[in-house]
Amino acid sequence: MLATKEQKKLIRKNCGYKVDIKEEFVQWATEDNNKTSLNDLTFDQANKILSVQTGKTNTADNWAYFDYKNPKHKTILSLLRQANWTVPNERHGCVADLERFSSFLKDGKSPVKKPLKKMEDKELEKVIVALRGVVASKYKKRR
Repeated sequence: MLATKEQKKLIRKNCGYKVDIKEEFVQWATEDNNKTSLNDLTFDQANKILSVQTGKTNTADNWAYFDYKNPKHKTILSLLRQANWTVPNERHGCVADLERFSSFLKDGKSPVKKPLKKMEDKELEKVIVALRGVVASKYKKRR
C-alpha cells in the first residue's frame, strides 16, 4: 500500500516545507539514494518517517477484516489465494494480501464500497462474483 495523501502532507509540514530535508527522509526510509519523492514511499515507510518526526504513526483504514465464522468470508479468502493476491508470511508461508483487498474494496472496481464486516449477504455475494471474475481472467487460456 502506498503512502496516503495525509501522510505526505504531514511529512512535508514536519520538514518545514524544505525539499532537501524531505528528500533525505525519503532516502533514509526507502534505503535508496535514488528515491527522493514522497510518491516513492509505501504506507509503512511514511509511518516510519512520521514516527521519527512526531512520535506518532497513522493506522490504515482496513476494510478487509474477516469473520472467520462466516462461510462467505472464508470463500473470499479462498478466492484471494486463487487469484494469487498473497504476501509472504514467516509463520504461514503465504497468506491473503489484506491490504490489497482493502484497497480493492475502496476502489471503483469493487461492486460494493463498504468494509467487509459491514456487508450483508447479498453484498458479499457480489464481491464473491467479482473475485471469481478476477480468478477466471487470471487463468483463462491465451491463444
